[in-house]
Amino acid sequence: MTAIGPRLGTPHDTRRRVERRLRRVGINLPRAQVDQLVGYLVLLTTWNQRMNLTSLDDADEAVDRLIVEPVLAATVIDESARSLMDIGSGGGSPAVPLKVVRPDLALTMVEVKTRKSVFLREVVRHLALQSVVVETVRFETLLSRPAVNGTIDVISIRAVRAEPAQLVLFAKRLILGGQQLWFLSGAQPAPAIPAETGLAMECELPLVASRRSRLLVLRRTA
Repeated sequence: MTAIGPRLGTPHDTRRRVERRLRRVGINLPRAQVDQLVGYLVLLTTWNQRMNLTSLDDADEAVDRLIVEPVLAATVIDESARSLMDIGSGGGSPAVPLKVVRPDLALTMVEVKTRKSVFLREVVRHLALQSVVVETVRFETLLSRPAVNGTIDVISIRAVRAEPAQLVLFAKRLILGGQQLWFLSGAQPAPAIPAETGLAMECELPLVASRRSRLLVLRRTA
């Protein structure tokens, strides 16, 4: 495991880096939101010394992946959306930055590993995030609950392969018109979309050019 902490520097250095990396993609956030994003990174760095939350060791790459990508992704979420479920939340990205820039969204973070769930709850407490639930459970188990069907506005996925079976599983949990956000990196191909999902491709948004990352946005239409 390689921690990113020493390479991020002081909280002041981290703030300057976050603001600089966001400006590169044309985004300026309110100071309060930047404070929360920096607080998240500082906490992640501290906890990463004793548990494997991220293997990123380049400071700019870490900020791009953990902060810039989800902040860009937030721009495509419907203004009317009220709930977000993040699958495989792990070290907290993209879920935490999405919540920071869209505080109106009720967030559910799904993470099967207990230690990572403890970290996520500490992030929620430390940043004073409201309307957030951390579910320590396999996402397949959570999504098998009938009460979940057709109730979620947005599902974000980074840690799960975009395969037809997963598209079907997630699609039926969305409200009609709901969105799936798939974070893809490098040469990872966009998945084929089975007709039975009721999903339609909305857009494929470039994220960070140096990482060749992009966001696949699918919408439930049936």
